[in-house]
Amino acid sequence: MRRGSSYATTNGAAGTAALRAAARAQAERFWPVSAERPLHRHSGPRGAVLAPVKLSLRKLMRFYVEPLAAEQRAFNDAALKLADAMGEELDALEADKARSARLVAELEERLLRLERRGSGPAGAPQTVAPQPAAAALPDYFAFESRMRAPTEEIRQRQRPYLDDFRDAAPVLDVGCGRGEFLGLLRDEGIAARGVDADADMVAFAHGEGLDVEQADVLAYLERLDDGSLGGIFAAQLVEHLPPPALLRLLELAARKLRPGGLLVAETINPLSPLALRHYFADLTHAQPLVPETLELLASHAGFRELETRFLHEPENRLEPIELPPEPAFSDARAALAHNVERLNALLYGPLDYALVARV
Repeated sequence: MRRGSSYATTNGAAGTAALRAAARAQAERFWPVSAERPLHRHSGPRGAVLAPVKLSLRKLMRFYVEPLAAEQRAFNDAALKLADAMGEELDALEADKARSARLVAELEERLLRLERRGSGPAGAPQTVAPQPAAAALPDYFAFESRMRAPTEEIRQRQRPYLDDFRDAAPVLDVGCGRGEFLGLLRDEGIAARGVDADADMVAFAHGEGLDVEQADVLAYLERLDDGSLGGIFAAQLVEHLPPPALLRLLELAARKLRPGGLLVAETINPLSPLALRHYFADLTHAQPLVPETLELLASHAGFRELETRFLHEPENRLEPIELPPEPAFSDARAALAHNVERLNALLYGPLDYALVARV
């Protein structure tokens, strides 16, 4: 399941919220208009003479000024409530606008799927994936369109992998989906092809002019010659495979890659609570894989050079809390900063990781 960070707010929205909060705080500071304002006494004899005069005048004028102050407070209260209501309506409009744009993009993609699916071979099965099969859902393509990120966002997320595969042709993208990474490889002149179990994904990729075949990934790899591939890319695939199928995939990948060949397997990071929401959203996931488990399985399959890269930090994290600068707060400041850092590591860890392995 190729997805994006739908729960993260944009920097622009965060900046607007901060400005609004600052303006609201300033308005609240001046809200309580009152006749009982503090008197500022001047120094010297002049101040000594004027202070009691001002105090007496304030008492005498309270009956006249206080009703005006009360009306001003009522006006300020109404104005602040109106501003708050308008701010909430603007937020709702922005959210509706974003949802509408997302729905339009999703509908366009699904219509394009139908068009391309109709031009494909007649009688093709919807999916050839082993259990848990995408066919368990009524319309897996529509499910993916709603749950994952748009195509261009996926391309941007996968673009950094291009440097790993520049000398790894030919590349096989297993579980290639709509073919975002294949399109990136093609643009860079790197020979590549893909395989996916879902007929709609394959039809969509064909519409992009990509070399993709509908097949079970394991069966496809088994019929390839040993050492015939330079690279294998598996993005958000391994978590879909039951343990026996996952072990077989890694063993076949090690056999089909030439010496020095590269495997990149990206998956959801189960050490991140935020990422687990996306894991459990897809009913075709088999099990989450902690990095140590995937590394160990790859090592047993024959991979020797192993590297784990943590990817895609959440945009929203706990902010540091400022304490007074006095030396008395030094220990508390250090302890608080340490605890915020630990909580961020536990609650807001990277959403994905990639195993980068060579034979």
